[in-house]
Amino acid sequence: MPRGDGRLTHDLDPQSPGPQDACGVFGVWAPGEEVAKLAYFGLYALQHRGQEAAGIAVSDGASVVVYKDLGLVSQVFDEATLGSLRGYLSVGHTRYSTTGSSTWENAQPTFRTTDAGTGLALCHNGNLVNTAELASKAADAGVRGAFTASTDSDLITSLIAARPDMSVEAAAMEVLPQLRGAFSLTFMDEDTLYAARDPQGVRPLVLGRLERGWVVASETAALDIVGASVVREVEPGELIAIDADGLRSQHFAPAEPKGCVFEYVYLARPDTTISGRGVHAARVEIGRRLAKEHPVEADLVIPVPESGTPAAVGYAEASGIPYGLGLVKNSYVGRTFIQPSQTIRQLGIRLKLNPLRDVIRGKRLVVVDDSIVRGNTQRALIRMLREAGALEVHVRIASPPVKWPCFYGIDFASRAELIANGLELDGVRASINADSLGYVSEQGLIAATEQPANRLCTACFTGQYPIDLGEVDVLGKHVLEGVGRTPMPRPDAQRAVTGWTGQQAGSATVPGGADDALSRP
Repeated sequence: MPRGDGRLTHDLDPQSPGPQDACGVFGVWAPGEEVAKLAYFGLYALQHRGQEAAGIAVSDGASVVVYKDLGLVSQVFDEATLGSLRGYLSVGHTRYSTTGSSTWENAQPTFRTTDAGTGLALCHNGNLVNTAELASKAADAGVRGAFTASTDSDLITSLIAARPDMSVEAAAMEVLPQLRGAFSLTFMDEDTLYAARDPQGVRPLVLGRLERGWVVASETAALDIVGASVVREVEPGELIAIDADGLRSQHFAPAEPKGCVFEYVYLARPDTTISGRGVHAARVEIGRRLAKEHPVEADLVIPVPESGTPAAVGYAEASGIPYGLGLVKNSYVGRTFIQPSQTIRQLGIRLKLNPLRDVIRGKRLVVVDDSIVRGNTQRALIRMLREAGALEVHVRIASPPVKWPCFYGIDFASRAELIANGLELDGVRASINADSLGYVSEQGLIAATEQPANRLCTACFTGQYPIDLGEVDVLGKHVLEGVGRTPMPRPDAQRAVTGWTGQQAGSATVPGGADDALSRP
């Protein structure tokens, strides 16, 4: 089963990536504001969701301009670039590739000119499971531009753009019901911002209010950074449109909520709220439940920073064992494209983590981490702690064993590489050389989220996929590559601008009259 080969900014072992984050999407409609800068800071807040590429599209009512490149948000954009992106609505994206390689043409927003001559820019978080089927149908129907990139996101854009004699909104209402899988979308034409979420609501998407406009984003933390107040979540199966006439909402499918439980474990920022539950509070509660489910006699509880920190706090609180920092993380080691030398490679995770020997020496440790995927990171970490003088190392994991790959927007390893798939608990413990090992139970994790179990996707733990996967042999990150497509050469410049100029769309006004659309639970 194919898997991704990307690297997270916060991977501890550069040679052994953990679960790769979903992408981050952002959209803003705000006449009179510097929307490109709002999008930039929104994406900056979502950088943890993807570090391979970033892009922003803007419109001034007459044209849509897209600017994107490989790299971090702060590497792709500078003051001069953002100053040149003028308009009153914008969408933005920060990418980790879950479908398609990490190449320039696969960076987002994707762009198409519709058959009606309208510019369309789209950003996607998630992963479709019927991509191959849709691509085949698009090819049979002669959909123009369906294969210029190798992403399901680009395919969605092509399908919406290919509807003749239809507005973007009407075309979206036809296309969205055909998509199967996870998708949280922000997209735009010259004068309207759109947001849509799959019927299961697998990936988060929230709506916020500015004094002079509206914002949609993957996480509430991105609303906070631009000064927007949280209004509500975009509902599963909902399409929102925002323009000069205000905000309107319609449903393209009935809601069947199955939010990703791994957002609470690892993906989302701790200062984000999902379905009314603060992520930090959920992670602390997971730690408390871990302590009750897997107690042990020890001297110190330490986290694997930063994703294990809240659960470690909860474990220490519930167990009565002191909490301390035994590992120091280099906060300035971000995504690097420089391959380490053999000498550096042999040092493994020390590039990003180093032990506090005076704290660790002679202690029985409880080490709290968010998950175990292959086990390579934990194995190297435990070896490092023992070399620093730890007497015992007891590992506690803030999620159940990951036994199944995700097809909805997280790029885990293949099933064959997942250590918990091939080994029982004691086998995993022995493999990583821990004195004891305990995972939080599925019931404990769900209880910590405060969400009903039937509204969560736990497929990576249980193998029970809430959205039909269809033919597994046509699933995977590179499903569209080499399938009837002509590769798009990357421009000579490191950064490229795609633009379209159409008819003057008229003056924009501050929206209003949207109370009915905001009253949804």
